[in-house]
Amino acid sequence: MSQLCGRLPAFGLHLRKPQLTTHKRVATVRVHSEHRTNTQHNGKVWLVGAGPGPPDLLTLRAARLIEKAEVVVYDDLVAEVAAELAPEAEHIYVGKRGGKKSTPQADIDRLLVELCSQGKQVVRLKGGCCSVFSRVHSELQALCDAGCEVQMVPGISSSLAGPLFAGISLTDKELSRHFMVTSAHDPDILDWTAFAKIDTLVFLMAGRQLAVIVQRLRLESQRSADTPVLIIKSAGTAEERVWEGTLASIVELTQDEALSPCIFVVGNVVKVRHRG
Repeated sequence: MSQLCGRLPAFGLHLRKPQLTTHKRVATVRVHSEHRTNTQHNGKVWLVGAGPGPPDLLTLRAARLIEKAEVVVYDDLVAEVAAELAPEAEHIYVGKRGGKKSTPQADIDRLLVELCSQGKQVVRLKGGCCSVFSRVHSELQALCDAGCEVQMVPGISSSLAGPLFAGISLTDKELSRHFMVTSAHDPDILDWTAFAKIDTLVFLMAGRQLAVIVQRLRLESQRSADTPVLIIKSAGTAEERVWEGTLASIVELTQDEALSPCIFVVGNVVKVRHRG
């Protein structure tokens, strides 16, 4: 953590070794640039993973930070968390959802820097874990380049929690010795042949591309038509729905359904799903 900003590409800036300060066992980073001095403000941004959605699945650290925040900049699926734990804070929605109007990432980066420069205590609240498909690097880079104090707080990724809510353990000593997690947002950039020997596949953001995913798994990953699969929509919430089938049946089973946000699990581990 002490080298957090120093490891990032400087984009033309030469960053000196970060100065590490600690308070109650929490490490933070202050970065200085040779090209400009750090602004004299006391603002700070926490990049916080909110977990899969329900407030009671937050980490203790995340909950405490949200409660103390002056501003909460939040994504889709975590509005309930922001409203419940930070009712007096300023709330700024910057969510992204497939097929809907989204806030450009560059605008989010600028917003975080601006709020920090104003001396605000800011929680950037992200669904799941901020390290998994959340574009955290862009925000972290912008904050570090601006000399802002920033700290990352992990959360429970929906890629792990979603299958568990549906009764699936992603590993099994016989059926699933390894698993893979990937985004299905752009199927064309994936190496489908590399998936052939992986026991269990977990696709995030799979709803709009389900038919394409199934086709490419069959043709390029050499998965058989009877491979067990599971779709979990809105995992861990009151709106959770689950569809279980095979690669041959799942597209028809979910025809005309609005699947987003969903997790798509592929592999024999689905056979031993606990339905209690």
